[in-house]
Amino acid sequence: MAEVRRQERGRRRIEDILRAAAAVFAERGYEGTTTNAVAAEAGISPGSLYQYFRNKDEIAAALAEFYRDQLAALGAGVPHESEGLDFDALLTRVLGTLVEFNIAHPGFKALFARTDMPTTLRTAVAPAYGALHLRFEALIGAAFPELAPEDRLRATTVAIQLVRGMMPLIVEADQHQRPALVEELRLVLRSYLLARAGRPTG
Repeated sequence: MAEVRRQERGRRRIEDILRAAAAVFAERGYEGTTTNAVAAEAGISPGSLYQYFRNKDEIAAALAEFYRDQLAALGAGVPHESEGLDFDALLTRVLGTLVEFNIAHPGFKALFARTDMPTTLRTAVAPAYGALHLRFEALIGAAFPELAPEDRLRATTVAIQLVRGMMPLIVEADQHQRPALVEELRLVLRSYLLARAGRPTG
């Protein structure tokens, strides 16, 4: 019983550290974040933080895994390959999910939404990013089965980069401007993917 309580305390402490890290990443960005700042935000000493994470990159990797799992939970209602869905409806649903997630988790932008990741951050989030890439590649493959595997992979990479480039602007926009920006992104993605598959874009 004592061991169970100890493990539960450890789990809660890790969750507290990750929440603190998300807040600091959102405020300072990846480069500006330090383990001391995360520890201060979490209300613990740096020594206590080092019991769970050796450095900032380990914190970033754990937070990236948390975001991956949260996105997977949000995307549970999005069809997989075998279920099928109208492409426009699929695109609208996926974009809506991503926008809501980015608004609810401002720290996500610091880890995923930038296109100029430093090497250490790219390495830290690579497993989580890879899982997300595979999920989006599967969705694009479901919508465009005519795409060859290499074309599907490339289209996924480009589509994700378009979303990453636009997402900070969308999140920072006010409630009146945000829907229009989301629609612009939807039109760009729709036109690109339809053209890439050789389908009419009109």
